[in-house]
Amino acid sequence: MQTILVTGANGQLGNEMRKVATDSGNQYIFTDVSELDITDREAVFSFIKENAVSVVVNCAAYTNVDKAEDDFGTASLINDRAVENLAAACKEFKATLIHVSTDYVFHGDKNVAYTEEDFTNPLGIYGKTKLAGELSVQVSGCNYMIFRTAWLYSAFGNNFVKTMQRLTRERDTLKVVVDQVGTPTYAGDLAALIFKVIEEKLYVKHLGIYHFSNEGVCSWYDFAKEIAALSGNVCDIQTCNSEEFPSKVKRPNFSVLDKTKVKQVLAFKVPYWKDSLAKCITELAAASK
Repeated sequence: MQTILVTGANGQLGNEMRKVATDSGNQYIFTDVSELDITDREAVFSFIKENAVSVVVNCAAYTNVDKAEDDFGTASLINDRAVENLAAACKEFKATLIHVSTDYVFHGDKNVAYTEEDFTNPLGIYGKTKLAGELSVQVSGCNYMIFRTAWLYSAFGNNFVKTMQRLTRERDTLKVVVDQVGTPTYAGDLAALIFKVIEEKLYVKHLGIYHFSNEGVCSWYDFAKEIAALSGNVCDIQTCNSEEFPSKVKRPNFSVLDKTKVKQVLAFKVPYWKDSLAKCITELAAASK
C-alpha cells in the first residue's frame, strides 16, 4: 500500500481528489494549511518522512491573478518556495511529486495548441511565479510529473461556472469577453487523471510535463452561453473585448493546450468540455436541493 499526500486539499482540485480517492486501497492523506504549512520547509520534511509518503500531489496554489500583481511576495512563497520545499523533500525521501501548473506560463500569442515543449513566457506575476515553481521542481532532482491545466472549475469553491450561473440568473443582460480563447477544465476530470497515474503507478515510467484540459476550444463568451443554457437561465449574453474590462494583468488571448501526450502516453480519454460542464451543473443542481 502506498501513502499519498495531497496538499491544498480544500481547494477545487483537492476536493475532487478526496472524491476519487474513496475508491482506492492506498492511503491518502489530505492536508491544507492548517494541517501542513508547505511554506515551512522543516514541517514538510518531517511530515513526508514520518508518514513514509511515496507520492505527493500538490494542489496548493496562489491563484488570484489580479491580486498577485500587488502581492508578489505571497504568490512567490506559495507558487514557488513552497513547491521547492515539496520537491526537495521528495528528492530526500525518494517520493514522486505530482505538481499542478497552469496555461498562464505561456504568452498566449499562438494560434495553435500549446505543446509541452513550447517556449514559456508568462505575462503577469501569477504566471511568472507558477513558472518559477515548475523550474524549482525540474532542478530539484526529484521524480516529478507536472500537469499544466486551464480554466479550472468544479462544484467546489468559487469559479467562473458558479459566477456565471448567479449573474445569468440575476441579470437580464451580460457582457462576456470573446477575445480570450481556451478550454475549460472540469477539476473532476483532472482528479481522475491524477488518480489513474497514482493507482496504475504510471509515474514510475512516465515522468515529465503534461498538458491537460478538456477537449474542444471556446471563448469565455461561448463558455458563459453554455453555462446559462445548461442552468436554464434566460439572459441576453453579449460579446465584448478584454479592453472593456480593464485589469492589472493581461491574460493570455489564446491558451489552448495540446493533449496529445496525455492521450498517447497515459492512455487517458479526455472528455469534451460541454459534456463535463453538463456533469458539473447536474452536480451543482443536486447539491442545491
